[in-house]
Amino acid sequence: MKDVFITRLSKFLPNEPVGNDEMESILGMVDGKPSRARSMILGNNKITTRYYSLDKNGKSTHTNAEMTATAVQGLFDDKFPISRMQLLACGTTSPDQLLPNHAAMVHGLLKCQPVELIAATGACAAGMQAFKYAYMSVKCGNTTNGVSTGSEKFSAWMLAKKFEPETENLKLLSENPIIAFEKDFLRWMLSDGASAALFQDKPNEDGLSLRVDWVEIASYAHELDTCMYAGAIKDSNGGTQGWIDMTPEEWAQHSVFSFKQDTRLLGKNIVPSGAKMWKELVERYNIDIENGLDYFLPHLSSEFFRFKIDEEISRLGVPIPQEKWFTNLTRVGNVGTASPYFMLEELMNTGMLKKGQKIVMMVPESARFSYAYAHLTVV
Repeated sequence: MKDVFITRLSKFLPNEPVGNDEMESILGMVDGKPSRARSMILGNNKITTRYYSLDKNGKSTHTNAEMTATAVQGLFDDKFPISRMQLLACGTTSPDQLLPNHAAMVHGLLKCQPVELIAATGACAAGMQAFKYAYMSVKCGNTTNGVSTGSEKFSAWMLAKKFEPETENLKLLSENPIIAFEKDFLRWMLSDGASAALFQDKPNEDGLSLRVDWVEIASYAHELDTCMYAGAIKDSNGGTQGWIDMTPEEWAQHSVFSFKQDTRLLGKNIVPSGAKMWKELVERYNIDIENGLDYFLPHLSSEFFRFKIDEEISRLGVPIPQEKWFTNLTRVGNVGTASPYFMLEELMNTGMLKKGQKIVMMVPESARFSYAYAHLTVV
């Protein structure tokens, strides 16, 4: 087994940053009325700017595949051209279409040589599943290099016009055509963008690299119900009915393809299971948190969870001091599968890192509760 190094990181953020006061003018107002939940949700998540692949009129400027391809291209130059890329692993929650898969569409835009492809589609952990696939491919010697990506185009899913059929249907039933909080919640949480990492079996000759020591991913779907979902509706018993078993009329009436979040399940389950896994990893890998951990990169969907996580890992006896935490949620927004890459890319390019330092990445996924952790060493 070979050592594996992240030698380059790249990102693409579309258009100009969007402030809180600009969001509704771009996404639109459902039924022409301002959201009642918007200010409360933004107050909790603390996000001040985010990025949309939309212009000021809500018209699309980039596809997910285009943003991802741009991020991948940013990894390569004359010294290490894209013609040497052997593997492309792409993770996303929001592909531009069901088929072909997202990785194939990105490869089509890159117009390079034949490469191995894999597409991981899910929520936030899908970016880390792609990350792990590229890492394992180089680790076992299947390839000498590989690229993994995380990317999202959430904004187009959140446009007010996508909810018009549902609000019209609600008007027939009541005088209060307001979409459910589970749908409105995510309209003020999510952002767009793409990021990419280059994995190689040798570190950079000049400058720093990140050796990937291990990547652990676990699902808790066997004991927890669906929490974030799209292309389905939930019944009163917590089960789901998928779009494939519904009529086109039902798709429109229920905004079936919108992103939805069961916030009750989220608040109850997202922190405890991830904290329990962190404790298990500390014990398994004998992590010295005080002296052997320099940076902790938690993917936070909202700043609301910062102190919830801090409180729970402290209760379990594996606390991480806040001065070791590094995040950029408030500036970049919650970009799902891309967020872990954005943090790592920013940290690596700030000039803050020194050889020998240790980094832990934590990525919770609320779709049906999965968690990913990665341990890196600066070399």
